[in-house]
Amino acid sequence: MPDNAGRPELLLVAPLMPFLLEQLRQHYTLHDRIHISDPAAFAAVAPRIRGVVANGEAKVPRELIARLPALEVISVFGVGYDGVDVAAAHERGVPVTNTPSVLNDDVADLAIGLLIATARRIPQADRFVRANEWTHGPIALSRKVTGGRLGLVGMGRIGQAIAERALAFKMSVAYTSRSPRAGVGYTYHPDAVSLAAAVDFLVVITPGGAATRGLIDARVLKALGPDGYLVNVARGSVVDEAALIDALRHGAIAGAGLDVFADEPNVPEALRALPNVVLTPHIGSGTKQTREAMGQLTFDNLRAHFAGQPLLTPVDA
Repeated sequence: MPDNAGRPELLLVAPLMPFLLEQLRQHYTLHDRIHISDPAAFAAVAPRIRGVVANGEAKVPRELIARLPALEVISVFGVGYDGVDVAAAHERGVPVTNTPSVLNDDVADLAIGLLIATARRIPQADRFVRANEWTHGPIALSRKVTGGRLGLVGMGRIGQAIAERALAFKMSVAYTSRSPRAGVGYTYHPDAVSLAAAVDFLVVITPGGAATRGLIDARVLKALGPDGYLVNVARGSVVDEAALIDALRHGAIAGAGLDVFADEPNVPEALRALPNVVLTPHIGSGTKQTREAMGQLTFDNLRAHFAGQPLLTPVDA
């Protein structure tokens, strides 16, 4: 018999924040990544697993879903869910939930922070002072932000939050997405190439997945040009990392601010060595307040499901 008999059993497919783990332990029987660490134990409990808890980087493929005959719900700690085979889940009648909206402000704040840090070369200036180079003369001039032209690849909730912040810097705002957004008055471009050619700063905030893989490629970077800057707070998969490294090396663009990477946490040495990039370790939602709100929403979606109540934030697609 499983521990805590009678409680719904959940499979955790990713590391979770301690406060979320503690809440889950109080109400459910947890099996933490045993599908990877202990295949025999997983085979024994798989018929009893009623829920899967993931994070935004976790993989919940069709094959795993097929091995869970009692699966009822997948709850994702994060706004992104491109690692979850939502179609396979929905074919089984299994809803998927995520944690949108609660992280909009933090990701938008970081996007603007990376934009300013990259253009004004703040990390480089910090190193300049720490290395006592100031005593040998002034640092090179940087790029003005206020009044610049901002392009957003994506105009969802976070994209709109970034745009609102950019207006405070007297920036013009343009965007591209699958189609023009109703009620959004910013200039629309039909594709990323035309948008990049029209702006100084290109911020990527589109969902990941197959539809956007490699969207920011050499053509887009060439259009952005030698005075342009790229900021990515979306998914590493959206940017062709090899093309970006080449563009940064050869001055095809001026610089980049990156919070996400193709193979996290493995960032290419070639990228880490470049002087014209600002790198952060996927901290878009990384504040205590927001992570706790995300954990609560993850938990509340599970609680609603097992109580027979409507889910708070189901994924439609």
